[in-house]
Parts: sequence; structure tokens; C-alpha cells
Amino acid sequence: MGHTDNSIVIEAPIAYVWARTNDLRSWTDLFTEYAKVEVLSEEPGHITFRLTTHPDEEGKVWSWVSERRLDREHWTVRARRVEPGPFQFMNLYWTYEALTPDTTRLRWVQDFTMRPDAPVDDAAMEARLNRGSAEQLRVIAQRIKASRSRPQSFASTRSVRQRGGDMRTLLNPASTGSAHGISGAVELAPGEKVNEHYHPYSEEHLFVAEGTVRVDIDGEPHTLKPRDAVFVPREVRHRVTNVGTGPALVVFALGPLAPSPELGHVDTEDAPSPAAT
Repeated sequence: MGHTDNSIVIEAPIAYVWARTNDLRSWTDLFTEYAKVEVLSEEPGHITFRLTTHPDEEGKVWSWVSERRLDREHWTVRARRVEPGPFQFMNLYWTYEALTPDTTRLRWVQDFTMRPDAPVDDAAMEARLNRGSAEQLRVIAQRIKASRSRPQSFASTRSVRQRGGDMRTLLNPASTGSAHGISGAVELAPGEKVNEHYHPYSEEHLFVAEGTVRVDIDGEPHTLKPRDAVFVPREVRHRVTNVGTGPALVVFALGPLAPSPELGHVDTEDAPSPAAT
């Protein structure tokens, strides 16, 4: 039986590496060998898909169906080729290990046996897979690291309006793999506000890029003009209101992160009505 075992350390948090490497629809951007990924069926923890390669050195294109079973609780993936092609079977095992909050070891193990009529035997395929795995892991590590520093656009970031205003978190664990904080901006029309809330785990920095706003901190009002900033301590109630005659843009940064996103905010007043947004 053929067996390979390759790994690499990636400069990114484990959750970010997991999300990027298990987003099959982006594999054509993550790997150099795949020209197309077609998802055939998908349910929580299980995905079946077809991979198509770029032409090899002889001009041949390879395509096959595989399936992946994901266990995020234990940071493992088990996969196999449903259409084995020249293999009698091909099983794959991926593991993820958090070495530090900002580094992850990704390990690939492949076990297989070649068909008797295959053009190469187990030993030759083992050598080929070891070369290819090492190269793909190197590319993946480079591309994941580079993606963390890719500029994020306000226009292309999802808008959140349930607390008032047009709030967009541009830099966060999902978009950049940030491990210790988030940042973004909120746009407010005249008279519009972000309703009062507090952050149980994070302190917040607010910077006014445009307009005039009032920031109520623990009930005390503070008027901020462009290029003014204010600090909001952890667990302190605060509200932001546009008190100017034109639009306001307020930049925010929070850290450290809450244990999970839903624990990051606690609302202390009702959200603005739909008419206000």
C-alpha cells in the first residue's frame, strides 16, 4: 500500500486556515493544479464534488469525484475518491493543529493502492504525490498568508443594520484571520443612531472620519467632530448618534475578541425601527 505524510506551518489562526482550505469553491484560487471544482451535493459536515485538473505535462486533463467529511470539533477531515481512476482506493486524512494563536500546522496523509493495470506502481505514485503535496502545501501557505493582508472594501463588505446605521466590519476573523480584534466603519444619516449597547469582552476605539456625532458613554454625552476619537471601556454602555446636517462615517475597532461573535454585543435598548434605517 502507498502512504504519504506531508505537513506545513501556516501563518494564520486555525479557524481561518480551516475555513479557507475547506471552501471548495475557492480551491481554484488556493491550489495551482485544479482548473474547476463542481460541488455535487452538500450537507453539514459532508460534501461531494468533482475536481478537474489543468492539463499535465503530457496535455492530459484528469477529473474525478471525491467526498469530504468534516469534523471541526476535532479539526480533522476524512476524504476519499468516489471515482478512484487508476487507484484501487485513495483515502485522505487532513489534520489541523494550532501551534500558537497565529500559526497552524496543516498535515495531509494519503493511503492508496494502485490498480494492477495502472501506468505506475505504488512506489512511483508515492514519490509523485510527495512531490506534489509538498508543492501544493507551500503554495497554500503562501496564499493564505497573503490573503490576510488583502485590502477590504467598504462597498463589498456585508452591511449590518439591526443596531442602526450601515455598519460594516471589514477586518475580522473571517475576512483576514484576525485573532485579537475587529474593525470597520458605520455610516449614519442625519439623525440616525446606533442603539445603546456594551461589549462584555472588548474595549472599543471610535474615530470620526466624517460628520458630527454624539457619543453617549454611560449616559454622558460627548460631541465628536471629524478627526476626533473617543475610547469606550469594556462593559460600558454607549450609543452613537449623527447630530450633524450631513452623513457621518465613524470608524470602530474592538479588542480582544469575544469567545464567539454572538457574545460580542449586549443590547440595552430596542433596535431602531425599520423607518429609521
